[in-house]
Amino acid sequence: MNEDSGTLEERLSRVRSQVADAAVEAGRDPSAITTIVVTKFHPASLVRELAALGVTDVGENRQQDAGPKAAQLRDLALTWHFIGQLQSNKVRAVLEYASVVQSVDRASLVDALGAARIPLQVFLQLNLTDDPGRGGVAPDGLEQLAERVLASDALTLRGLMAVAPLGEEPRAAFARVREASERLRRVAPDADALSMGMSGDFREAVAEGATHLRIGTAITGNRPDAG
Repeated sequence: MNEDSGTLEERLSRVRSQVADAAVEAGRDPSAITTIVVTKFHPASLVRELAALGVTDVGENRQQDAGPKAAQLRDLALTWHFIGQLQSNKVRAVLEYASVVQSVDRASLVDALGAARIPLQVFLQLNLTDDPGRGGVAPDGLEQLAERVLASDALTLRGLMAVAPLGEEPRAAFARVREASERLRRVAPDADALSMGMSGDFREAVAEGATHLRIGTAITGNRPDAG
């Protein structure tokens, strides 16, 4: 189906229905799953339309786009999730609007976020590939990074975030995230959230226990050029 088929309201309704169906099929409560609408490259006006349709969680991955957009929408009660790779020198700018950072993958970033002394929810991004350039902490570094977050008074560790690698069956990849989550909870029992699943694979993510879905084009339609 073309991502642009239907109106924004129709696409949103369709995805909400599909998420609910996937949850029921997995024996889960649909209300336990948060859908984050990823609005990168889309204008603030589209985010305002989404808010009018009941969307409360929005995801962005580029500070240069997200900052000005969030500033235009300060009147809305939105939870902004930063989901892209974050440079330590951009931390303070991101914390002006984001209350969740889902891409924490190294000790230096934990330290920079904690040093801001602003309450923040964080997810550890898990790298499911052998390519360090993809972003994310390697599985064998997970517990050590979690302990660094737990040592910060400002940060609350929510759980894990991951992207299914190209070429791997999504459900198998998400099963690996779920297994890593079991390890994480031995260090951080309350860090039980799993942010995984996007427009093309959210059903598989729900089946493996996703609590947060990051869905863009299936709701927003095809993205405009980055510019």
